[in-house]
Amino acid sequence: MNSAILITYNEDDVVREALALCDSAGYKVLHSIKQDFLQAPKYGISTGKIQELKDIMVSAKPDAIVFDEVLKPSQNYNLASELKMEILDREALILKIFEKRSSSAESKLQVNLAQLRYEMSRAKEKVRLARMGEQPGFMGLGMFEVDVYYNDIRRRIVSTKSKLVKVGKQHELHRQARKRLGFKIISLAGYTSAGKTTLFNFLTDEKRDESEELFTTLSTITRRVSINQEAALISDTVGFISKLPAYMIEAFKSTLEELLYADIVLVMIDASDTLYELQKKFKSCFKTLNEIGVEPYKMIFVLNKSELLDEDYILEIVDKLGLGEDKIKFFPILISSVLVNLVILCDSDYFVKFPDLFYVHAVFQ
Repeated sequence: MNSAILITYNEDDVVREALALCDSAGYKVLHSIKQDFLQAPKYGISTGKIQELKDIMVSAKPDAIVFDEVLKPSQNYNLASELKMEILDREALILKIFEKRSSSAESKLQVNLAQLRYEMSRAKEKVRLARMGEQPGFMGLGMFEVDVYYNDIRRRIVSTKSKLVKVGKQHELHRQARKRLGFKIISLAGYTSAGKTTLFNFLTDEKRDESEELFTTLSTITRRVSINQEAALISDTVGFISKLPAYMIEAFKSTLEELLYADIVLVMIDASDTLYELQKKFKSCFKTLNEIGVEPYKMIFVLNKSELLDEDYILEIVDKLGLGEDKIKFFPILISSVLVNLVILCDSDYFVKFPDLFYVHAVFQ
């Protein structure tokens, strides 16, 4: 495992997530620098912190510096030039995890596209700086080579997109076949590491990788299940995370668009999180699902690990997340992994039952 110094915000839940991201990407954090502000113009952090960072690096000897915020290309270049060290901002770290987790041909294409889109946004700035004579990251290459580099990225993006379009057409054919057969579709969604794959494995007897690490699932997988002696299909999808940029969502379009065609989208929420974390993750999931185009009436928010909660705290969660408000046309569901019988309520006119699996307490308005 590589080593890193982590620069992150001075908030416990943010630090926990940043450490989990580092671990999932294969970096052992030797030291953490916590700041209230990570958007200083030149380096992201103050010049005073740069010297402190240099002093820590002398003894720690890290392989990289992980910056838990999205850096502008110029900030990344300034930090790398000053510290003589690889700089990984939040997006680059997530991309490393994606690369590590991708196993199917489709997920590899999606990760490749996201990486190219990330590099393209920085290539423009690198070209601009190169034309000013600074040659960032080009090791003294001339202007011709810089332009070739930029155009090569653009060409590879076009090529990768065309391959993913073909994959999307295959998915469409599969969806049409399912529709002809009359299958109901249930999709699992939610924040990364919320328990989607664990629930999927339990319902389908699959043995997909499940762990506390982030982004264990990158490819959508669909399996047949029996609901009230009627066949249905359930899909596991890639997890969401805060500050997930639009280009990453776009890169995983062929995977995430499966959510659009589901009859029900079960949005898993880890009820063992603090109220602050629950609100942040709920907001992030709801925002991403809206960006994808999933209709709110299809979403059912599921509180996982509800056996850890008492009724008063459950009602507090419902209140804090706004799940009891009239404007939200769905009901929260509480799943306990130690009890039996599951009832999923979509709206007042439609429900699906999974007998003998979980006990669910539905909180109504």
